[in-house]
Amino acid sequence: MERPTNGYLQIRHSIIQYSAMALLPKVSSSPLLAQIENHRHHPIVTVKFSGASSVNRKNTIVACHHDGGKQSGQYIHEKLEPLWDDGYGTQTMKDYTKIAVDIGRLTMNDGGPPRWFCPVACGMPLKDSPVLMYLPGLEGTGTGLVVHEKALGKVFHVQCFHIPAHDRTPFEGLIKIVEEAIKIERDLFPNKPIYLLGESFGGTLALAIASRNPTIDLILVLANPATAYERSSLHPLVGYMKTLPVEHYGSFPYLTSFLLGDFIKMAMVNTKGPHHLPSFGELLGNLAEDIPLLSAMTTIIPRDTLNWRIKLVESAAAYANSRLHTITAEVLVLASGKDNLLPSKNEAQRLSKLLPHCNIRVFEDNGHTILMENGVNVLSAIKATQMYRRSSKFNIFTDFLPPSYTEWYRLYMGAAMFSTMDDGKIVRGLSGVPDEGPVLIVGNHLLWGVDVFSIVLEFLREKNIMIHGLAHPQIFDYHEKYQYMMIPYGDIMKLFGAIPVSGRNFFKLLARNSYTLLYPGGAREALHRKGEGCKLFWPEKHEFVRMAVKFGATIVPFGVIGEDDMAELLIDYNEMKKVPLFDHMVNDFNQGRATLRAELGGEIAEQPLHLPVFLPKLPGRLYAMFGKPIRTKGKEYMIHDKDYIQELYMQIKCDVEKNMTYLLKKREDDPYRSIVRRSVWTQMNNGDLDRIPSFDP
Repeated sequence: MERPTNGYLQIRHSIIQYSAMALLPKVSSSPLLAQIENHRHHPIVTVKFSGASSVNRKNTIVACHHDGGKQSGQYIHEKLEPLWDDGYGTQTMKDYTKIAVDIGRLTMNDGGPPRWFCPVACGMPLKDSPVLMYLPGLEGTGTGLVVHEKALGKVFHVQCFHIPAHDRTPFEGLIKIVEEAIKIERDLFPNKPIYLLGESFGGTLALAIASRNPTIDLILVLANPATAYERSSLHPLVGYMKTLPVEHYGSFPYLTSFLLGDFIKMAMVNTKGPHHLPSFGELLGNLAEDIPLLSAMTTIIPRDTLNWRIKLVESAAAYANSRLHTITAEVLVLASGKDNLLPSKNEAQRLSKLLPHCNIRVFEDNGHTILMENGVNVLSAIKATQMYRRSSKFNIFTDFLPPSYTEWYRLYMGAAMFSTMDDGKIVRGLSGVPDEGPVLIVGNHLLWGVDVFSIVLEFLREKNIMIHGLAHPQIFDYHEKYQYMMIPYGDIMKLFGAIPVSGRNFFKLLARNSYTLLYPGGAREALHRKGEGCKLFWPEKHEFVRMAVKFGATIVPFGVIGEDDMAELLIDYNEMKKVPLFDHMVNDFNQGRATLRAELGGEIAEQPLHLPVFLPKLPGRLYAMFGKPIRTKGKEYMIHDKDYIQELYMQIKCDVEKNMTYLLKKREDDPYRSIVRRSVWTQMNNGDLDRIPSFDP
């Protein structure tokens, strides 16, 4: 089917493009629902404008989607490839305005109730994807996901709730409409979670529904929820609007625009790619196009509708706040630090204390319309908090979604990487690393593990391979008071495939033929003392070698250097223990935590976590050298040969040390070791960081 010109829905006489059905009180009583239990096809939104159900609510509309059937199965992907195109930013505020106005006109005079639709831009999601129901804010059009539709549509069956401008359904009525759609979804697919993405007013609606349905597996994503209505700027706004003459209502959106959101952030969402930063001229041009669009708000939400919706928000906030104590669902709150309409940051912190399973992510520089602004990626937030799952229980392996192109963070230091071919020849790049797994990549840690990012990203860039690093479990489980320090680091680690280190997880990675990144020195090496930058702290036990041999994995030893060009260690762990203030901080940070490697003995088992004090330098360059691959395929029978395992272990360790020594010597010949020279080269070569020259291997 050819996409409609407005990029959203193919519409003739109604907003919905496909066939119809009424929302019935019992799923089993509907022959159509019984028929589709075994055959899903997406995206379909089913609607019936006539017929009443036994709950005495006429013309109720429900969304329904299906994802399996023999005819459509061939179009359904089972997994995403690394650096997949999520389409983020290819639709902007201009698209939102046009779509919202078109939908508003289509439903203005039809007299129909609130209804669901699926944006065409969402496309076809992965096999077994869960449903995500978007509950809009005050404007009610359901089009507020326009920036995120393509990304979310890859991994969710997206359904958007539309409340026509003429509709006056009370809050309790809206609850019932959404609630019954959720129950149908639950009855059809009882083992899948149901996501509710509520924005502002929609956030209170989502909380209200969760409070009434504790037995349904709901996951709530709340964007600046309006539960803080009593402390909002809406109160003076209502008084001002009452005194505003009807003929001047057209100026109302402009007079209150500073409350609605950050228009500069909206203008920075552009269609030239996720890594394109608009120039000052482009930004002004986008602003010049966006600001006049404010006049469309009077069409999207007429004055009498706005009056009604504000009353609706007031009752919704009161209802939701009175029931917060009953909510057991998982909750993720996305809060803006510069929300001029609601105290969203403080509200997120309040909700995190009241709700038992609540994560918050604060976007300090964004305004109220957080879903329309640059710098916020809803799917990334869901992934980073490990709240994406396809079944009743989260599985860190099967529910992992590889990084998209938008999420592809680059350490802009132009890391130089080399590898060794089977014949011993050293080459620039990763061509010496095998293209088929399982592959175990073993090496040394730099201070605080800064080497991980460059290695993982380079494998993505050059080989399109997702490499999973085995990471300290503290990255996945930390105390609330250390969130400010751990969230940015931990979120990026989780987005890029970090797995909590354990024997079981190591086994599972190799069994899945994965590329696994292992640091035998662990935290002791990453938190080394002064003068220990290139010293290995490996355990005497070598179980990781035995495990690799068991699966016939190829082992690639590597060495990495460069931290001395990025930072100078001022106060290490030994010195911290001598200063009462630092000693108390270290002890407090580690209170209640079990030692991860206690069974190994020695200082490697006695490494408390801490944050060393260091002085940043003008960044130098990271260098990584991947040694000659060690192939164990065909030697699985030797896993119990202690001499062979010990010899292999010592060979790996020796190769890592040789790689570091090689790099320390050769980097002296690198004319582009300085970031200044690399920056000049980049400017002269169209910003290409991937081909910055280095020493000849």
